[in-house]
Amino acid sequence: MRASLAATSLPLLALAFLFGCAKPGPAPNPHYVVGSPYKASGVWYYPAERAELVETGLAAVLPPNRPALTTNGEVYDPAAMAAAHPTLQLPAIARITDLETGRAVVVRINDRGTGDPHRLVEVTPRVAMLLGMRQDQPAQVRLELLGAESRAAVDGLAGAPSLPVSAAPRGAVQQANLPPPPGMREAGGRVARTAVVATAADPTAAPPPVTRLPEQVTQGPVQTGRLWVRLDTFTDYQYAAIQRAKLIGLRPTIVSSRNGRMREFRVQIGPLASVPEADAALDQALAVGIPDARIVVE
Repeated sequence: MRASLAATSLPLLALAFLFGCAKPGPAPNPHYVVGSPYKASGVWYYPAERAELVETGLAAVLPPNRPALTTNGEVYDPAAMAAAHPTLQLPAIARITDLETGRAVVVRINDRGTGDPHRLVEVTPRVAMLLGMRQDQPAQVRLELLGAESRAAVDGLAGAPSLPVSAAPRGAVQQANLPPPPGMREAGGRVARTAVVATAADPTAAPPPVTRLPEQVTQGPVQTGRLWVRLDTFTDYQYAAIQRAKLIGLRPTIVSSRNGRMREFRVQIGPLASVPEADAALDQALAVGIPDARIVVE
């Protein structure tokens, strides 16, 4: 009996030893970050702080082998309402709408990604499920940056941009002597003058940052669009024609529009029948030296 108990306890002791020796993961350190330009999959990305942004493209699901912390130091959680974007400031708050299901959710963009020029954004598995994304297939999405919510999300975070606070001029501060509470008198019967000490909370002290968003799904109409590969936009038709000639086999078109008093010429390929076809067209655009080419939904 004792030998049996000893044999049973050995594996338990071994497990306890392993867990006791396991190294703790990196400590979370949520902070604000924009970051320097970087190169991924042969394409250069230039992160920048944005107040407004609406863009369309294809969304994918974040891979399971993610680092323990996101780019801005938050704990990666596959069940969180979070996403990764290649250039937005971190964190940022955005509304992502799945154009194929009509569902929309609000996510916290707290990681740098996607590292794949074919995809606009990557979402956690939980976000993908709530949007109704098909398994192992990219989804047509619209991403809208929420400016006010994004500004609120960085309050209290290390490295966040802050506005200068001007001190009140000395001449504008008024002082007054106030009487003491009833019944309190100085020696000799005179009313005592007392100083008032402010006890209000420090208005500059920021509350701890909230890094987890609630799950809220809004159902709207299905708005499935057509896939295009958008190339560059020029103010001179000649340059647009030169770029079109580089990919003449894909039959690009030039779309003319006005931006104020200025006429612009945008080069684009499409519409494209499927995601693989759009991916292939984008690959050809990148190969001939058009790094700003991207897949859009219209």
